[in-house]
Amino acid sequence: MTSTPATPSTESPDGTSAAKAMQAVAAAAPRADQQILLTGVTGFLGQAVLQSLLENFPRVRVTVLVRPKGTQTGRKRLEGLLRKPVFTSWADRSSAEAVKAAFDERVDVLEGDLTDMPAIEQRIDTVIHSASSVSFDPPIDEAFRTNVGGARNLYEALLASGQDPHVIHVSTAYVGGISKGVRQEGALTHSVDWRAEHDAALAARERVEAESRKPETLRSQMLAARVRDGKMGPKAVAAAAEDLRTTWVHDRLVDYGRTRAQSVGWTDIYTFTKAMAERVAEDLWAGTGHRLSVVRPSIIESAVRRPYPGWIDGYKVADPLIMAYGRGMLPEFPGLADSILDIIPVDFVVNVIVALATQEVERRGDDAYFQVVSGQTNPLPFHEMVTAVRGYFVENPLEGEDGEPIIVPEWDFPAVEMVDVRFRLKEIATRAGQLAVSRLPATRRTREWTTQLHRNASGLETLRKYTELYRQYTKTEMVFDDANTRALRTELPEGFLAGGTSADGVAGAVEGVDRASLDFDIAGLDWLAYFRELHLPAVTELTKAYSRRKATLDKRANRAAPPMTEGSDILAVFDLDGTVISANVVQQYVSVMRASRPKAAWPAEIGNLLGALPGYLRAEHRDRSEFIRAVNRRYKGFREAEVRELMSGDLGRRIRASIRPEALEVIERHRAAGHRTVLVTGALDVLVQPLAELFDEVVATHMDVDADGVMTGFLATPPLVDEARANWLRKYAGRVGASLQKSYGYGDSLPDAAWLELVGTPAAVSPDLGLYSIAKKKRWAILEW
Repeated sequence: MTSTPATPSTESPDGTSAAKAMQAVAAAAPRADQQILLTGVTGFLGQAVLQSLLENFPRVRVTVLVRPKGTQTGRKRLEGLLRKPVFTSWADRSSAEAVKAAFDERVDVLEGDLTDMPAIEQRIDTVIHSASSVSFDPPIDEAFRTNVGGARNLYEALLASGQDPHVIHVSTAYVGGISKGVRQEGALTHSVDWRAEHDAALAARERVEAESRKPETLRSQMLAARVRDGKMGPKAVAAAAEDLRTTWVHDRLVDYGRTRAQSVGWTDIYTFTKAMAERVAEDLWAGTGHRLSVVRPSIIESAVRRPYPGWIDGYKVADPLIMAYGRGMLPEFPGLADSILDIIPVDFVVNVIVALATQEVERRGDDAYFQVVSGQTNPLPFHEMVTAVRGYFVENPLEGEDGEPIIVPEWDFPAVEMVDVRFRLKEIATRAGQLAVSRLPATRRTREWTTQLHRNASGLETLRKYTELYRQYTKTEMVFDDANTRALRTELPEGFLAGGTSADGVAGAVEGVDRASLDFDIAGLDWLAYFRELHLPAVTELTKAYSRRKATLDKRANRAAPPMTEGSDILAVFDLDGTVISANVVQQYVSVMRASRPKAAWPAEIGNLLGALPGYLRAEHRDRSEFIRAVNRRYKGFREAEVRELMSGDLGRRIRASIRPEALEVIERHRAAGHRTVLVTGALDVLVQPLAELFDEVVATHMDVDADGVMTGFLATPPLVDEARANWLRKYAGRVGASLQKSYGYGDSLPDAAWLELVGTPAAVSPDLGLYSIAKKKRWAILEW
């Protein structure tokens, strides 16, 4: 039998009746027509605030700020919340009809966004501003536009409305920046000008965009693009170079934000912009005589009681770190074992906000800053959290990709410098391994190595990100005071914390209602029970759900063969070399040479060919069409009629016999489904003559011949490879009335990615490492033939 995380009981010891309790707190009930404006309703905290207001305070009406998305109105987006667990759990306690009625009757939508704030025309008594970007490392302009510019727009709209609502501004306990010792509640003391910082942040993008277009920057990006995607064609290189440029801009702006925040004493751009947003609220709202309350939660995690025990909506701040540990990805971490990890369940934060919004407790100035935290009243040392997490995963291990339980490490909390050195050595070793494998031929084994090395590199990149983002939170020497929050609890009207609500919306001790559902006293919470029985099962289930979705997608991508849809408007497009047959154009030439030349001439020809191979490899590395041209030069002097005769004899039979059995089976399945089968290859048309009967259309390269029927070694037209094949395929599909979205494609090498991405069902057949990486990323089918 499991225990429940403990919180103090608020039940009346003398068994006060519901009727007496309601009379005792009648004065504490919100006014019958109280109007609340809520921002951030689609976020983790905003969802829970709306649910609590609707379930516990039937007299309250809520207007939510929701932006339309595409063709979906703000109202439709809001109604989508009804399908989420935060509201379905309420429906389980009540009924789906009651929840829907509360939405329809008591929730209004103000369509818009904080970055483009609409006018506030309806009466508003209270504002709960919980919207913000919660990412620790967004580009500096995005962080300021949302967190600071959004707050400014909200307060300017409130001032323009001429109203005087009580504003509850949700911030973060870490808003004070990097420091040591007790962090008291109250306004921040700093001299940073939020207006100047906001303007500079928005101007940063223009400066960085200009930097990204400098010749020296573009040259390095073009070079990297050619190395990576040169085989796919010039358009692919240009697109890749532009992608690299935009990534460079993003990373540069992230660095701008992180560095600027740290230069003025904050841990990251998130806490910095939240501090600036507080100053916006103080200057524009409190500074003009209006009432302002600031709520500063620490690290918000899953609920203890409401909307239901363990409720969480996606990973929160500590969860990626926890789950990386559970997956065995964190053998060590640069944290201080005895630092205080300040975590607060989401319903405790909601209850403080709801109490401030619905109860008349008059606090102003520094007394109106409420740190909703645990570190002062119920501290959780980092090593105790790690012990709880390790114990849970020892008893409930996650499964690795091999189906075996993952053994989690035991941390010894090494010095930060030691962890950084170990990470650096692992990164160097992984990059060296990737470079070595990239030089090897594409085989099943090297593809497995590529996958493993990519996984290792991604894991190390994630670990690097975690250590950079979280080290300030796991080695902090700050302790957050919550004196104002504890005082608020004692000042609430009698009966408010004794239970839920009556049918009239009066907070009080009502029979059948969880009497602690509105409480926020953190003192009695059992952290070990909270982690082992509520939080860790919740985030583990999120991880398992993600893993199940990923496994389903991977299974679809790696199925033996794509399922067939019948139709005459569907193409099945096949590459030849390495796909339908395993031979390449060099091997094809050797076969023709041996069939047409006397044995005495073979050694000299093969020796010459071996001498040319390095040049062929360099050409193939640069451009597939250059490689095909270079090899086909060797046919100079062959008579076309003789080659065709060879193809109609034993050599042609050997080529037909070399067709991969899996390819033959798939071709036949496509033909049976009524699809138009098409072979497109850079090989010479005379060489694919033996395969013509398998396809409805064969498109190959033709070589010029002179008046005597002798091949010149020069191609009549450029070979259809990489993006040239893509352009041809678009035109061909239009000409025959085929749907590319319904069509199928089969290729084996990186240049094939240029046209495979056009079809609805692409497949990488025994791919080279370049195509393999793209297929894994895009979840294309990967077939081993």
